[in-house]
Amino acid sequence: MPELPEVETTCRGIAPYIEGQTIKQVIIRQPKLRWPVPEELNHILTGLRIKSVSRRAKYLLFTTDVGTMLVHLGMSGSLRIMTTGQGPGKHDHLDFIFNDDTVLRFNDPRRFGAVLWTSAPIAEHQLLKDLGPEPLLAGFTGELLYALSRNRKVPVKSFIMDSHIVVGVGNIYANEALFMAGILPSRHAGKISLARYQKLAECIRIILHHAIQEGGTTLRDFVNEAGKPGYFKQQLKVYGRKGLLCVDCLQPLTEIRLTNRSTVFCSSCQS
Repeated sequence: MPELPEVETTCRGIAPYIEGQTIKQVIIRQPKLRWPVPEELNHILTGLRIKSVSRRAKYLLFTTDVGTMLVHLGMSGSLRIMTTGQGPGKHDHLDFIFNDDTVLRFNDPRRFGAVLWTSAPIAEHQLLKDLGPEPLLAGFTGELLYALSRNRKVPVKSFIMDSHIVVGVGNIYANEALFMAGILPSRHAGKISLARYQKLAECIRIILHHAIQEGGTTLRDFVNEAGKPGYFKQQLKVYGRKGLLCVDCLQPLTEIRLTNRSTVFCSSCQS
């Protein structure tokens, strides 16, 4: 599933093509996504100018003068910049056509994504209002993680994957950040020291920045806005490497299940 780096890569990729552009038409081929696409979306958006394209957690936000369109890529969704001459494929569910004939196309084979609209302040939207801080912004710190973790008995991996604690730390990046920080994923969140949380917060930032620079992680269903896969997967140190040797100590990596998610770690380097 597209994670924060993939969504950020998509945001940065499509923004130059559509920011400042006016929507001429919205074509809805399949309204049955995770939540129904608003029937009136074409009427609402036609004639509106996209002021900005941004990201909050894994939501893409398309801001206009009268409201905001939220797009979530779900398990397998993607956005592409096309031209009007390129016909739709089987899973191309929506087209946003702009005055210069640029087309923003939403593709989602599994239909777990979403395209929604709100005219209310975006920070108050029910999907966003209770989210934790962005891990790449100043509000996310080791001190915050430490304070929120006190008396918490959940595994630290589950703790940092909780979007109420911090957004966008998906399974792949949680594995990688905990390895970089030398922290065992199964340790109780409340038993980790402030110093170790400070290191973990920095490692989360490093891992996510690196993934964004590399274009995201290559997963089966993800391609970036140019139709090319990301490349960060080639540099993963633990995720997907069960039984292979640790890149640091050359001991075999271990895999367990935590909250039904694959969790790979080095029992020698992480404690």
